[in-house]
Amino acid sequence: MHAWEALFLLWTAAGAIKDCPVPCTCQNLETMGLWVDCRGRGLTALPALPGRTRYLLLANNSLHSVSPGAFDHLPQLQSLDVTQNPWHCDCSLTYLRLWLEDRAPEALQLVLCASPAQTSHRPLGQLTGYELGNCGWQLWMSWADSHIWRDVALVAVATLGLALLAGLLCTVAKPLD
Repeated sequence: MHAWEALFLLWTAAGAIKDCPVPCTCQNLETMGLWVDCRGRGLTALPALPGRTRYLLLANNSLHSVSPGAFDHLPQLQSLDVTQNPWHCDCSLTYLRLWLEDRAPEALQLVLCASPAQTSHRPLGQLTGYELGNCGWQLWMSWADSHIWRDVALVAVATLGLALLAGLLCTVAKPLD
């Protein structure tokens, strides 16, 4: 019986090695899934990750951004370490920020921005959407815009006119006997 167990363990370990990205090391977990360790490999982009990835270590690399949907094919992913990378904190990190907010909000304080200058050395979790840049959505117009003040003045004049008209109608109307 022990020989079959050893053979099964060898077979699952071989499967983990076969799916493992080339620069990383992988270990099978007892609870199904993989521990994928890509720490300190000089990565500039995410490698092709196995769908069974449960723990992913990407710390201490040269990652600048994460493409949208990068972890969507990893339904078992529970833990992600992306610290100590020179993150460029703009729209390209929106996906990573939202992923971490949903699954590991405490990690947002550990992910530090390297660029651009206004976000350098600040945690990703402290940045506002405005600081991440205009990511393709339209911002509301400023209240300092003269067109808005013109519209506010027109509404005020119309309201005042209606109030005066209502007051005039109340004083002129005669009760019907």
